[in-house]
Amino acid sequence: MSIFSKKQTGDAGEKYCVKYLKRNGYKILCRNYSKPCGEIDIVASKGGVLCFVEVKTRHQGSLTEPYEAVDYKKQRRLLKAAQVYLLEYHIESYCRFDVCEVITDKETLKLLDIRYIENAFESGV
Repeated sequence: MSIFSKKQTGDAGEKYCVKYLKRNGYKILCRNYSKPCGEIDIVASKGGVLCFVEVKTRHQGSLTEPYEAVDYKKQRRLLKAAQVYLLEYHIESYCRFDVCEVITDKETLKLLDIRYIENAFESGV
């Protein structure tokens, strides 16, 4: 059992993801965009592509892979939130949905691995 709450674990994962994105040439546009229809962890851009990033953080040795938590229901909520974001900011751009898997140490929350999955699922946006 971890000594860290789910929120602490999730916040650490998002912080690691932001560092990863910046190091790889992405511009962070927004974090924790939240509307009644859903939430987007990170909105970033690179090379004219708008990226809606879902961050999933798990501890090393977890029984499931982080991306498995981005099921059909979660994808629909992300799509709806993205549509609201695009309308709110009057953006007409190619966009994609990425998943960032963050693996941390259970005892320290130290980053052990990041796997970034571009185009993790189809959008329809």
